[in-house]
Amino acid sequence: MKAFAIVGLATVLAIGAASSADARQGCGAGFHRNMRGRCVPNMRNTREVFVVGRYYPGRGYWYNGTWWHRRYRYHHSWRYR
Repeated sequence: MKAFAIVGLATVLAIGAASSADARQGCGAGFHRNMRGRCVPNMRNTREVFVVGRYYPGRGYWYNGTWWHRRYRYHHSWRYR
């Protein structure tokens, strides 16, 4: 019984002596490791905000939740194709 108590105490001391994980763990500033060991950015849910009617190179015009590649004037307003 004493042997089990000594082994249990040694196990608890070994686990308690291990330092807690550092947030970065070698990934660099602004990153941390996920459960699978990969480096991921700290802020994931950042979204771009697109302005309606503004042209974005390589994408087109943003309007009504869709990318449009051409726009033209029609009765004092813009129409998109």
